[in-house]
Amino acid sequence: MNIILNGEPHEVPEQTTLSQLLTQLQFDPSRVAIEHNLEVAPREGYHSVVLAEGDQIEIVHFIGGGSLF
Repeated sequence: MNIILNGEPHEVPEQTTLSQLLTQLQFDPSRVAIEHNLEVAPREGYHSVVLAEGDQIEIVHFIGGGSLF
């Protein structure tokens, strides 16, 4: 099944949830924000949102680091 992931075509198995997608991409769910079809997906619902053909997913991955002076 094909979805659009961060503006690019991406293939996932049928019945993939947002949680499973994050696992496949090796993202820590606590360090990302997801937009699913132009709406922000609540983190507690990642396991229940099943992707469908053509869904648009945007994932923002938060990266810590650096130092303050």
